[in-house]
Amino acid sequence: MAELSVSVVSADHEVWSGKAKQIIARTTEGEIGILPGHEPILAILGTGDVRVTTVDGQVVTASADDGFLSVEHDTVTVVARNAELAAQG
Repeated sequence: MAELSVSVVSADHEVWSGKAKQIIARTTEGEIGILPGHEPILAILGTGDVRVTTVDGQVVTASADDGFLSVEHDTVTVVARNAELAAQG
């Protein structure tokens, strides 16, 4: 099964990293979904949630703003000025 290698970082610390099967993030152009095999892209983040579905089916949510999202060779990097894990219910 193909998977993504994901890193979500803020200006001063790593928020989350791991293997995932999907990531959804808000960009300045709207929401974008990334699956394994996605074309390379560089997008500007909008303010909102970054939702990562891990390979075991858990959903990790981080709030993020002011940054960018990069995808290349099934590696997704989200760099935000401010980012933190949302409270998990």
